[in-house]
Amino acid sequence: MAAGSPLPPLSRPQLAEARRVRAVELFEEGVSNAEVARAVGVCAESVRRWRRVWEKGGASALRRRASSGRPPKLDDSQVEAVRTALDHGARAHGFEADVWTLERVGEVVARVAGVVLSRASVWRLLTGRLGWSLQRPERRAVERDESEIARWVSHEWPRIKKGP
Repeated sequence: MAAGSPLPPLSRPQLAEARRVRAVELFEEGVSNAEVARAVGVCAESVRRWRRVWEKGGASALRRRASSGRPPKLDDSQVEAVRTALDHGARAHGFEADVWTLERVGEVVARVAGVVLSRASVWRLLTGRLGWSLQRPERRAVERDESEIARWVSHEWPRIKKGP
């Protein structure tokens, strides 16, 4: 979340719905499918499908529907409490490194919300409801010498490189 931003970022389902709503606005203005696809950042086939649905059922047909099935274990206030806790970083919760894993997030969820989630449910919480994505730390040798690498690239590589 951006510093000072009063609103949390949109979740993936909310972002998808916002794209469809924008597409409807453009449909109503008479914009072509190709232009709508470029404007909202989706493929042309999605826009064609949305237009067919819109022509049959109107803008409401493209709105997000409440999910059927089992209700989520965490309500919106619990999700926000977890978001706030995670924003403090892993070290603030007693972990050695400031890296989040599914297990660590699961422990924080259990502490904050009192709900035990499976790894799959933690993943859905992070990606679906919190809008997080997988991030892997870059692995680099401790002995890495940036100045030596730069010297090698500028002097040695041109010398040994084949061809123009």
